[in-house]
Amino acid sequence: MTFYRTTRLMLSSAAILSFASSAFALDGSDLLKKINDAYALQGGSVAAESIDVSGTTVTLKGVSINAAGTPDGLKVGDITLTGVAEVGGGYAIDQIAFPNVATTKDGVTIAASDLTLSGVEIPADTTKGDLDSLLLYKTAHAGPLSFTKDGTQVFSFTNADATLSKRADKSGLDFNANVDGIKADLSKVADQQAKEAINQLDLQQLNGRLAMKGSWEIAPGKIDITEYSLDFKDVGKLNIALSISGYTPAFVKSLQEALKTVRSNPNQQDAQQSAGLAMLGLLQQLTFNSAQIRFDDSSITSRALEFAGKQQGVSGKQLADTLKAMTPIMMAQLNIPELQNAVSTAVSAYLDNPKSLTVKASPDKPVPLPMIIGAAMGAPQSIPQVIGLKVSSND
Repeated sequence: MTFYRTTRLMLSSAAILSFASSAFALDGSDLLKKINDAYALQGGSVAAESIDVSGTTVTLKGVSINAAGTPDGLKVGDITLTGVAEVGGGYAIDQIAFPNVATTKDGVTIAASDLTLSGVEIPADTTKGDLDSLLLYKTAHAGPLSFTKDGTQVFSFTNADATLSKRADKSGLDFNANVDGIKADLSKVADQQAKEAINQLDLQQLNGRLAMKGSWEIAPGKIDITEYSLDFKDVGKLNIALSISGYTPAFVKSLQEALKTVRSNPNQQDAQQSAGLAMLGLLQQLTFNSAQIRFDDSSITSRALEFAGKQQGVSGKQLADTLKAMTPIMMAQLNIPELQNAVSTAVSAYLDNPKSLTVKASPDKPVPLPMIIGAAMGAPQSIPQVIGLKVSSND
């Protein structure tokens, strides 16, 4: 009797567990719908031929992605989502793994591998206008990647990595990205003039990296890009920094709706005019805080002077002296004495000893973007004062 009671208990438990497993199984269709709800905010969509659910792993089979502004969808293949869990009506995903890419068109082959997103959050509701309504990830990785044309690799990088860190109080997020091991082969350029310039400047093989770092505060819509740099060996490092406010989720949604209207209008001329008016209206919401462009030289300036001087039958030093003499004359046409002096001094010092050249705009207080546009159209000579423009070198 004990044996039979034990057997019945085991069978009953198995039935209950089976029912529970079925009741709490992931809904693959709902997951894909939630992904599309979030991706639609960027003007795109994801389609899958079928969806396979096995425990906490979801496989989207035969995936094609339609990105904003692209008429034809991109066939991706099977995408595997592991560690999927429903959270408050949305989903948390440990990792999304994309298939390797290997495609050839018009003699150009693109190959990419190890494409992943980790710590992905799929929102339950995309209409709240806060961080919880955005599709976010903690880390993204790609690489290596290469472009090959007619059997010659013309561009590649070893790896690209990005991170997003959501602030504990959900007021915003911090982000950074790096693309390492960038290589570009310019030795096969067909145009003879361009080829000569590349050879003279010693730019046949470029090696470098890209870096980006910044933050986004949701409520004021403040985007601070503190670094967006390209750094190439024996060339130099170009870094751009920018800070604006007003780039809120509501602004992004309005911008995307405007672009969507343009794309859906069969009369593109009318669409472009409508888009222009819509953009002017949207720009009213943005405020300029600061910006900076800085170039740190790694010998490209001297080679450029020598090359350009040779074209004119003079040495690089002679060309530099000519440019130093011409700069005040050219700047005088702007009728902005303060800027003329600053630019002339900076250019002269840089050409004498190329180290760095910096253009910085830092107004005393944030300036509405329409005010800058108005100044540029009506009184361009006032721009330096409006945005606090400064030029310096070797600092």
